[in-house]
Amino acid sequence: MKHQNANARRVVSFRYRPGKNGSSKQRNALTERCKTAAAERQIQKLKTHENGIRDQEKSQGLTAVLDEDGVCVVLLEPGQKLTFTGKCSLTCLYGSVRVFGLTIVKNQKAYDLFSPHTHSPLSIEGLKYKKPLKTKKEIRMEVRALLRGYLSIEYRRTVMKSFTVSSSVILLERLEDSTTSFILSHADYTNVFSTKVKERSTSFTNNAVLYSIGVENHDPESGFRMSEDWLSAVKTLVNSCLEEDNGCPVILVCGSKNVGKSTFIRYLMNQLLNHTSSVGYLDCDLGQTEFTPPGCISLMSITEPVLGPPFTHQQKAQKMVYFGETSCEQDMERFVESVKYVITSYKRDEPLLINTMGWVKGFGLLLLIDIIRLLSPSHIIQINAKGSVDMEPLTQKYVQNAPGFLTKGNSTARRKAREFDSSEDEQVQDCSEYLYFRSYPGHHLITIETDFSGAGEAGNVRCHSGILRDLAMLGYLSKLQHFHPEKIIPINSLIPYEVPFNAVALRVAHSDVAPSHIMYSVNASWVGLCRILDDIHNENDGPVILTQTPICDCLGFGIVRGVNMEKKVYYVLTPLVPESLRLVNCLLIGNISVPHAIFKNQPGAKGAIPYVTSEYDFTVFGAGKMKRNKQLKRREHK
Repeated sequence: MKHQNANARRVVSFRYRPGKNGSSKQRNALTERCKTAAAERQIQKLKTHENGIRDQEKSQGLTAVLDEDGVCVVLLEPGQKLTFTGKCSLTCLYGSVRVFGLTIVKNQKAYDLFSPHTHSPLSIEGLKYKKPLKTKKEIRMEVRALLRGYLSIEYRRTVMKSFTVSSSVILLERLEDSTTSFILSHADYTNVFSTKVKERSTSFTNNAVLYSIGVENHDPESGFRMSEDWLSAVKTLVNSCLEEDNGCPVILVCGSKNVGKSTFIRYLMNQLLNHTSSVGYLDCDLGQTEFTPPGCISLMSITEPVLGPPFTHQQKAQKMVYFGETSCEQDMERFVESVKYVITSYKRDEPLLINTMGWVKGFGLLLLIDIIRLLSPSHIIQINAKGSVDMEPLTQKYVQNAPGFLTKGNSTARRKAREFDSSEDEQVQDCSEYLYFRSYPGHHLITIETDFSGAGEAGNVRCHSGILRDLAMLGYLSKLQHFHPEKIIPINSLIPYEVPFNAVALRVAHSDVAPSHIMYSVNASWVGLCRILDDIHNENDGPVILTQTPICDCLGFGIVRGVNMEKKVYYVLTPLVPESLRLVNCLLIGNISVPHAIFKNQPGAKGAIPYVTSEYDFTVFGAGKMKRNKQLKRREHK
């Protein structure tokens, strides 16, 4: 077993019990919530008694008890689900439950769950477990003893009335962490985790209890569900990873936009972490990255389960390149070279999951063929929307014969191999193509169809991709908060680093910018903090400007808060630790902007806020945002 990765997410988080250690205001507020929850439960009991049916006996009902100390205990029978939005900390006290593929049993640590409105609600499902060789009386005594550390005698009796020997007992606590607290401090995202008590009568009678610890109950049908195809594919892949007949499997997931690639990978990752200590992850999806801000190609070693959206688990990569775009359409060759550079750090000592972009038509398909040949996956998971055919099945024969963007198909490669002697220059080029192709040994293809509402429709999504990218960047910047989550410090109140002009080189990755205008591009920009092998030296202390975009290690990200031309320094805000910051000698500016919420959330600013104005004439030609006509047919390769 491996030790936990030192780069795993380190977020300041607290499980609150205001009744014991909170302020008097918090205790009073919690007491009122407890009284409200108790009153609602009492009213519901009277209603069900009149109907001759006890609430706890309903198959779809939940037994949830909230102590005055803010501790919520929930009973779940096998197959029963608690589907919710909000955030909380979960501890399994007895039995076992499953959350998004992760099996949680008693005596394990507490897990933080994040279920925002931007994604489908999470579900906590009770599981069947191997019953201990104890009598029913002994089991009840054991559970009662476990509850004694969390609930008063009155609430323990309430729980034990509904407890059966097949029940799982979980503890839910209010969760406050620095990441979500920072995101919620911005006006645009205050309702990401919002909850409310439902006034209408529902089959879920304990919604007020759950609301008290920061979650809202939902119909289980509204939560994430996996089809039989998905479950079968996951089972096959988990078995392959455990058997390791041909070494550690390399699993590539592909498909068009909005078919569930990222969701499938998260679920599979959690399933694998039930059996192994770590899982490798190569992220090639520039627009919707999982563990880093957008525009990156990264390799991670994941040791902790993924129980929330990307903005809740930003972490340091094992190897990362900042591409600087959310699409590689304008520079596909640099994209392939960046993937080559990153994958060299994979040691093949753990299963590797690969996520790809949703661009699978035209040149996008050619690029995917190149990536498959380069990475040589043992398994390809091709996810299609039901009733839609976005690309041909990526069988081994198809991948061998189809042309790529930079590589040739089987017949072409063999013909090239016979022409090695034509010239010395052609020999070098063609030989590399031939060997490049022969390094691909083949794969096992698994095809999955998704049938959820809106599958495969890019415009029919729960949350726009641009918002998710901004949330991921805010999640990364939340690492600047080193204090209590209730004491959020605005970005404009933090002290930046001073970086001399001659200490770092500059490069705008997505466009050619005249040297006389480079400072306008750098100021108030999101930058990749990179390290190149070349020595940076400038005798006149002026800015060092690169003529080509380097493919190099990206150590982190920052915001150039300002440029001082007199002192010849950049002012950079970054959560990167000083030890890593000393290694940075290149600032890469990409086509990814600082989230607008950062500019608008500057309390204490006097006068006009830079880059923010309400008086702007959009009738001026070129003043408004460029509109993209997505109805135009994309250029096809012939």
